[in-house]
Amino acid sequence: MVFPERFSDLPEYAFPRLRGLLDAHAPGGEPFAMSIGEPKHAFPDFVPETIAAHAAEFRNYPPNDGIPPLRNAISDWLKHRYAVAVDPDTELMVLNGTREGLYNAAMALCPETKMGKQPIVLTPNPFYQVYAVAALSVGAAPVYVSANAQNGFLPEYSALPDEILNRTAIAYVCSPSNPQGAVATADYWAELIRLAEKHDFLIFADECYSEIYRDSPPTGALQTARKIGADPERVLIFHSLSKRSNLAGLRSGFVAGGPKCLTRIKQLRAYAGAPLPMPLQHAAAKAWADEEHVRANRALYQAKYKVADKVFAGIHGYRGPEGGFFLWLPVDDGEKAALKLWRETGIRVLPGAYLSREVDGDNPGKTFIRAAMVAPIEETQRGLTKLCDCLYN
Repeated sequence: MVFPERFSDLPEYAFPRLRGLLDAHAPGGEPFAMSIGEPKHAFPDFVPETIAAHAAEFRNYPPNDGIPPLRNAISDWLKHRYAVAVDPDTELMVLNGTREGLYNAAMALCPETKMGKQPIVLTPNPFYQVYAVAALSVGAAPVYVSANAQNGFLPEYSALPDEILNRTAIAYVCSPSNPQGAVATADYWAELIRLAEKHDFLIFADECYSEIYRDSPPTGALQTARKIGADPERVLIFHSLSKRSNLAGLRSGFVAGGPKCLTRIKQLRAYAGAPLPMPLQHAAAKAWADEEHVRANRALYQAKYKVADKVFAGIHGYRGPEGGFFLWLPVDDGEKAALKLWRETGIRVLPGAYLSREVDGDNPGKTFIRAAMVAPIEETQRGLTKLCDCLYN
């Protein structure tokens, strides 16, 4: 039997790899997971009520693009949040989680060649792993661009040579970034959009952490594109209820952008997509239309930022996140630190190298661990205090 080679050099996915590192060892205390970004805050009470009220619709095939109430709720949210008018019929599509969209948008939109050569997909390094798999799936070459302290933990694509940029078809950016919690400014987006206009590539903006932030709401990529008058097809944004509303299991997200891009994404999804069941779409529509629970959720994370800043005050290299709910903590070696932490305290974190790739002998995640602040604040404070005592004191 012959198998494809395109995925043959993929490392094991981060969480099976973590189990291989830790599970042969007994925990040094009651296990406490800070390794995965699965929110533990309460989700809105109306979610199960709405699903139950529409339960009869489980018998029906859901529409591919999303039910009108959900698309309208998302369009209204974009107008409220970013002052961006998006046509719910032609400029957005409902997703079964943003991972589906981040993958399938590349499948639908990446050309077979660029400048007569293999196309390139730019991805920050470290990164959400679907970016690289999407690139490999379409026969593109992923180029990993370091996002480190020197560039504010956001990839500096403008520093790449023209021979790379001219072959670039897609550039992924996550803001607030996972894992570092860096937020792209309006100037950052504007510079990147102008670069994309010059070299004719698409920007896929992963903004699923956009509603969890320290001070000011992060600027959006599509918001900036509209302000500077960019080609309406230049930017696609991807959002989710997973973090905003603590509804990771609902699998409700969306993609929005230019109508030509969305037409192609919708066409692919008609053949290969998995639309969200209609009762879940009704619940999602109510969640996108409600901001009260989002403000309450954000306040909980803002309180955790303060806890983390206090716990790690004075730790060399500590940088509190501007957004999202991860801490990107400096250590000598991420794997050794994660194993030490597990064996001595029972706390489970993710080595930073599991989220990044080695380029020219350097893995920008090797000297970091990622800790998720998703548990209730008292548990988070205890966990962070133990972590600090174990690794830094």
